[in-house]
Amino acid sequence: MPTIVSTAVVPFLGSEIVPDYDTAKVVILPIPYEATTTYRRGCENGPAKLLEASHQLECYDEELDAEVCYDVGIYTKEPIADTRNRQPVSSSEMLQVTQAAVYQLVTENKFVISLGGEHSITAGVVEGYRQAYPNEPFTVVQIDAHGDLRHEYEGSIHNHACVMRRVVDMGLPTLQIGIRAICKEEADLIKAKQLNVIRAREIATQPDWADRAIASITTKRVFLTIDLDGIDPTLIPGVGTPEPGGLNWYSLTAFLRRVFESYEVIGCDIMELAPIVDSVVSEFTAAKLAYKLIGYQALAQGWLKPADEG
Repeated sequence: MPTIVSTAVVPFLGSEIVPDYDTAKVVILPIPYEATTTYRRGCENGPAKLLEASHQLECYDEELDAEVCYDVGIYTKEPIADTRNRQPVSSSEMLQVTQAAVYQLVTENKFVISLGGEHSITAGVVEGYRQAYPNEPFTVVQIDAHGDLRHEYEGSIHNHACVMRRVVDMGLPTLQIGIRAICKEEADLIKAKQLNVIRAREIATQPDWADRAIASITTKRVFLTIDLDGIDPTLIPGVGTPEPGGLNWYSLTAFLRRVFESYEVIGCDIMELAPIVDSVVSEFTAAKLAYKLIGYQALAQGWLKPADEG
């Protein structure tokens, strides 16, 4: 099996705060893979643009009153399954390489945030966690505009529109947040399997949506997959398949913080960033979201110390 690794990497937050791998609690794993895009192309450039934008972040998080990066250590791995050089990477190769990389990092006690790339990558990421936790179930919590529950799309079961169907097929419980675009096949599957879905219109009209979502998770552990089109496209327009509506910044971050406080989050991914020429809004917001995820994990794990003690 080919390694499919690129050595070109821009570290999250910049080179001046890069820790040794052994001392870092958090690892960023870029996966610039794109093969099944069906609307706007460009998500293979998402990881690099997010990492570049992260250099503009403040290290101090005013919500958490901490300089998160110095307390946890954030190490950025070299990209894997890189399609930017136009050399073909098959879906099976991408899934194998991704699964193996995630499994190794998790077994070395790293909290991994994977950066895509198209959403089909998440099947490989989740499989890595399944292998790392073979006897301990976890819930896959999905932030997304789309159900991604088609059995196949455009001739492939590994299309980005099928990734959550692959997760359901793994037998894992799921919770879908922000859904507002599904086909009849997906609607029928949701009803038949009684899948747990919080639709975007519920978020807009029902103040107790987050309480219901949190209470519906029945496992101790959670994996978070965030397709950026789940967020209001006025905040992140640089996605492959935008949909009107979606979560605003504070609804999103408040919900995510509660997930980290209520359950053991074993890992996260951020997918489908497709940068827009002459705009940095999408990649900067995505980078800030990644830093928020790190901060909430650091808070939940007791890694943080107040800024005045730093």
